[in-house]
Amino acid sequence: MTEQTTEKATTLPEPVGAVEPVQPVAQLETAETAETVEAVEAVEQPESAEQAAQAEEPGQAVEAPKVKASRKPLLWAVARWTAAALVFGGIGTGTALGITSMERTDVPGLATESDGRWAYPELSLPALPADAPRPFTEGNDGEIHHADLRKLLLPAPAGATPDPKLNGGWVGVDQFLSQYRKDDRTELSEPLKESALRHIAARGWTMPDGTTTRIHLLRFNSVAFAESFKDDAVQAGSATGPFLDGVEGVQIDSEFPSDISVPFTVLYAHIELPQNADQTRWAYIQAGDTLALVTQTRKGEAPAVPFQQTVALQNQLLG
Repeated sequence: MTEQTTEKATTLPEPVGAVEPVQPVAQLETAETAETVEAVEAVEQPESAEQAAQAEEPGQAVEAPKVKASRKPLLWAVARWTAAALVFGGIGTGTALGITSMERTDVPGLATESDGRWAYPELSLPALPADAPRPFTEGNDGEIHHADLRKLLLPAPAGATPDPKLNGGWVGVDQFLSQYRKDDRTELSEPLKESALRHIAARGWTMPDGTTTRIHLLRFNSVAFAESFKDDAVQAGSATGPFLDGVEGVQIDSEFPSDISVPFTVLYAHIELPQNADQTRWAYIQAGDTLALVTQTRKGEAPAVPFQQTVALQNQLLG
């Protein structure tokens, strides 16, 4: 995944009306988290009695204690993890999702120094209608997404060329079905008609390396309809369901990091095999009454890291 800059980008609009506190989102935890805590305790104290004495004299400027150079990234990581914990736990008043501001090595499963990560803008949860709860919170047994579905779409990363046909607005059933092979579209159209589908929102873009991303969010009238379409129609958990357009073979993506997860949601990742002139990766995410389809295609090999990053972030927005 491309480098995540520490500069804050434009956030989604400020919430309007009454907004419920954001419920905890699963932290992506590894053994590195414990190491970062130990690193904070290891910050060096002033090196001499003279320096300590200077600190006690009023009006005297004192040089701040030095941090070992090798531990500086760990201290930054602790600060960012702490900020994310405050946000996700609802302790603070903001709704920013902290994963986009982390250093490359801060996200478990996606932690190489130069891994092709994309620079997404800082994310925030959209406003809710007055007195409407977030999904997966007390009082929302139906796990309904009351926010505008279009506002739950992941924004395009820096450097992307937007798809004018998938600009973050509403799309029709035919446009969604066009993602699948012609032979499978008829089989999917009937379940969609019978599933009490409410809306489909979509966004797409192409990166400078040629990777094309499309995200479709389908909101149904209930969790039961969403689950039925996921399990019976697209068969998200198997490699025998309807194929995407241009795909001739599919395999469950067993390399998708298991530590990238969000409570109360389910995720199924797939990869095209055998690979043709181009390759497609895709994932289904079910979050309550909403089902997401995230696809990425590129000539040659579709890179794993930006796919994992994109799916993880979209999952967080839905959860």
